[in-house]
Amino acid sequence: MNEARPFTEAGSTPIEAPRPRAALVWLLLPLAVLALAIAWLVAADPLKSFDNGAPPVENLTFERTVLSSDGIDLRVRAGGSEPMTIAQVLVDDAYWQFTQDPSGPIARGDTARIRVPYPWVLGEAHAVKVITNTGATFEHEIAVAVPTPVVNAASLGSQALLGIFVGIVPVAIGLMFYPALRGVGRNGMNFLLAMTVGLLAFLMIDAAGEAFELAGESAAIFQGQAMVVLAAAASFLLLMAAGRRSGTPAGLTLATFIALGIGLHNLGEGLAIGAAFAAGAAGLGTFLVLGFTIHNITEGIGIAAPMLKARPPLWTFPALTLLAGGPAVLGLWVGSLAYAPQWSALALAIGAGAILQVVVEISAYLAKTDGRGTAALLSWPVMAGLAFGVAFMYGTAMLVKI
Repeated sequence: MNEARPFTEAGSTPIEAPRPRAALVWLLLPLAVLALAIAWLVAADPLKSFDNGAPPVENLTFERTVLSSDGIDLRVRAGGSEPMTIAQVLVDDAYWQFTQDPSGPIARGDTARIRVPYPWVLGEAHAVKVITNTGATFEHEIAVAVPTPVVNAASLGSQALLGIFVGIVPVAIGLMFYPALRGVGRNGMNFLLAMTVGLLAFLMIDAAGEAFELAGESAAIFQGQAMVVLAAAASFLLLMAAGRRSGTPAGLTLATFIALGIGLHNLGEGLAIGAAFAAGAAGLGTFLVLGFTIHNITEGIGIAAPMLKARPPLWTFPALTLLAGGPAVLGLWVGSLAYAPQWSALALAIGAGAILQVVVEISAYLAKTDGRGTAALLSWPVMAGLAFGVAFMYGTAMLVKI
């Protein structure tokens, strides 16, 4: 039997594959050169000739604000070129004593907690200014001062109740339309599937917009814009690979992917609501809660649409409801108790990628089940359903945007 030779162009001499020991040497050689270059750079410090006495570049991001009876507690993250030292803290243009944990300079990428015993006023706005030892200043505004929720049974219970109303209840109501929708014909089915694509497309755009906005508030070290794009792409590709292992998903499998995409979006939405609730930036009254409920009802209908030709077991309906709506509760808990903009942006980006995967799969499923292929995507029931889904989500979003 002839040994396999490396592929070469016709008429050329085959290239011998390197032996394992020689391959190891050629692998380690460039790494050794890199190590020597780094060692020389550190030891010789050739960049010292560029030092003109200017202070190092400093950057400080305020990630979380906690208001309690003891005063103001700030979590900050350093992003400068060198470790930075906080020298003074001003609140409402007055200098205040403060404590820092851990104390000393804050290294690049590290966080620290700054505690200021300031007697904040309920419902008032307060301005915080941090000054480093180089004279650089960083400002943070507390738009509305309210006590930050603490971890106890009462706060967790109230947040869970809110999450149930904005996440679980609307999905459950939408799924309750399942028996009434089972009698629709082909055009009705195409309308419902296209409506699902429309509402998911709106959720995807909304999630991506919020993710980019939160990424802009995160520390520069996280490279927020790139993080959002890469996380969304990774989510989309991984779910596409998982969903296509057995061909184009359909029926209960497709409904599960829809519920998963909506659930990831509701996780990010819950994080944002919880953070706004904790910061006093949003007063979630009865009108807003009802607005979220109406806004999300079509999510349940969208989950039900791929299952109209099947008879799934009864337990699948509460399971899909929890998968799609349950993350809103978790998001509210995390957002109000341990919020950070970069993690909210990451969750929303993953949700946007998951929703894009569902949009692609529903479109493929619609074209396959209709029998006309991609021509079905241009039929009037599909166009009408797509327009209705987008218009409904856009119109009801006006109820919840503040």
